[in-house]
Amino acid sequence: MKFASRFLPIATILLGAAFAVSTFAQQPQGPPPGPGGPPPGQFALPEPTNLKVLPKNTNGQQLRDIMQNWAGSLGVHCNTCHTQDTKNLDPNGRPRMNFADDSKPEKNTARLMYTMVQGINKDYIMKLENVEQPVACGTCHRGHLDPEPFVIPKREHGGPPPGAPPAGAPAPQN
Repeated sequence: MKFASRFLPIATILLGAAFAVSTFAQQPQGPPPGPGGPPPGQFALPEPTNLKVLPKNTNGQQLRDIMQNWAGSLGVHCNTCHTQDTKNLDPNGRPRMNFADDSKPEKNTARLMYTMVQGINKDYIMKLENVEQPVACGTCHRGHLDPEPFVIPKREHGGPPPGAPPAGAPAPQN
């Protein structure tokens, strides 16, 4: 009887672990990897809907990469621009994001800012010689939702900025 009382808790734990592993293994993982499929260990992202400023041929992985870049540049998360869909729950019971919904004004602001950045790069930056990097969200935002105001550093004694040519010197030739 002593053996059974010691074995029962261990058997229960092992059965629970086996059940959890088999349940997880049966979860849909997306299509199997292959030509055009996701790399091993990743799942297929759904095709984007409601694209208004990004190219219509943007796929799910490209859109996720773009959104992660924007979120990092602004120091925000998905819920800044996207609403939760309380009728569509994930396996943990949390609402999934409704990425197609346009009800949050921040989403329209992001579209407007993206269009502005594209215009600045096309109409101005790309026309300059020796430009190494185009303008992007992080150029101004630097990890903050609202860009921090630029404050001109104060100079001691009101002189020219460091590295400026001396007064009366000819302007540098380009």
